[in-house]
Amino acid sequence: MSPILDMRGITKTFPGVKALQDVTMTVARGEVHAVCGENGAGKSTLMKVLSGVYPHGSYAGEIVFEGQPGRFRTIRDSEERGIVIIHQELALSPYLSIAENIFLGNERSRRGVISWTETNKQAAELLARVGLAEPPDTRIIDLGVGKQQLVEIAKALSKRVKLLILDEPTAALNDEDSAHLLDLLRQLRDQGITSIIISHKLNEIAAIADTTTIIRDGRSVETLDMRGAEPVSEDRIIRAMVGRDLAHRFPEHEPRIGEEILRVENWTVHHPIDRTRTVVDDATLTVRAGEIVGLAGLMGAGRTELAMSVFGHSYGSGISGQLHLHGKPVTIRTVDAAIAHGIAYATEDRKHYGLNLIEDIKRNTSAAKLRRISRFGVIDAAKEITAADRYRREMKTKAESVDVPVGKLSGGNQQKVVLSRWLFAEPDVLILDEPTRGIDVGAKYEIYEIINRLADAGKAVLVISSELPELLGICDRIYAMSQGRITGEIPRAQATQEGLMRFMTMEKSGAAR
Repeated sequence: MSPILDMRGITKTFPGVKALQDVTMTVARGEVHAVCGENGAGKSTLMKVLSGVYPHGSYAGEIVFEGQPGRFRTIRDSEERGIVIIHQELALSPYLSIAENIFLGNERSRRGVISWTETNKQAAELLARVGLAEPPDTRIIDLGVGKQQLVEIAKALSKRVKLLILDEPTAALNDEDSAHLLDLLRQLRDQGITSIIISHKLNEIAAIADTTTIIRDGRSVETLDMRGAEPVSEDRIIRAMVGRDLAHRFPEHEPRIGEEILRVENWTVHHPIDRTRTVVDDATLTVRAGEIVGLAGLMGAGRTELAMSVFGHSYGSGISGQLHLHGKPVTIRTVDAAIAHGIAYATEDRKHYGLNLIEDIKRNTSAAKLRRISRFGVIDAAKEITAADRYRREMKTKAESVDVPVGKLSGGNQQKVVLSRWLFAEPDVLILDEPTRGIDVGAKYEIYEIINRLADAGKAVLVISSELPELLGICDRIYAMSQGRITGEIPRAQATQEGLMRFMTMEKSGAAR
């Protein structure tokens, strides 16, 4: 059977940067084809070339789709041929209904008048195909991210999709939603729809992909048969991605733990709108100088709510409990006060809350503590550049200068700018919420090394992560949360994934679910 897609010698150049160089990729009809590579390797650029975001003529090479040349000058051109891309940042209108979003620009009308009966009928049929039971008139803003992802796929199916491209489809999903999405891709494969999936989650690649193309530094390195006689290990994929063996996923670290810096006692937080709902319930934890402490929990356990409420009451209502810094009680009710007391919080959502993507590296670095580079309220531009460039070099942020807009950086390098910002604020306590989310394995290793250096510098580091191997690999001690309560505290030497999961699924009565 001839392949559905053949990309030959694709080369794409931006001013001063060759993003893709002679990339070749062949995708068989009716398969799930994964594309893997480090941040900045060129994966998304290749998909934008394929889908017409970067039009024919702006790159060198050839695209053949279903045996015919693919010279797509717009996204509409590729969609008319049956190629639909779903970007990591979902392109849905939040205040329109599911049905309106599915058929936006492709309305079901008669003589120029939209037929809402036909629109809702067809939308309901598409929703049934993707396993979403919501009424078609439900607004997008009232759906969770997992359900929004399903709406995007329903929208693709409405365009008679033949090749579905998904860019990091599970990056923002919990385990349950991720599993449902992977099951849906299997069903679509059984229906003859071909999929290309870009993902950093190698366990998902192993579970879903038939073949995997590896891209490194803008070049296609190799294509692996995931269904061969010999299973393809994650280490094998990593070796191809980074060009070297990672003997250990986590850097070696010998902790040097000192005196207690942060103590949170009997901390209780209520929902900001529904004040009768308790989201953090009588939590107590400590972090010492030079210590990396993990916080594990399932979605909705209250981890982020705990962190944000400690960081100047930036989440919640009716907050009670005691905070101690360096053994002394403190009252912190604003973010400014938290920063002034030496507490920093790096959010899990760096693109919306952690960074200003249209600003450059230097402005993002200095934003948390402008008075360090100001005099009489006026920013000293030379000091700002010097400080930002120092952190750019120390963090090994891949950028030509601190004048590069943060939005143009890869996910790993954006995370390094987030860390630079909070290090510039000179904190004693650094709370890192999902610090490696959406980051490839090579960049993760660099982030782990930075976290180790922070601990070695005497910082108290609290890491929130949904990846249990990550917590087990970098933390000295781990707390588990369930239903807003701290249900367990485990030293690194005694911690296992199974043990953590028991605490993470514990009911308030104390029995595991």
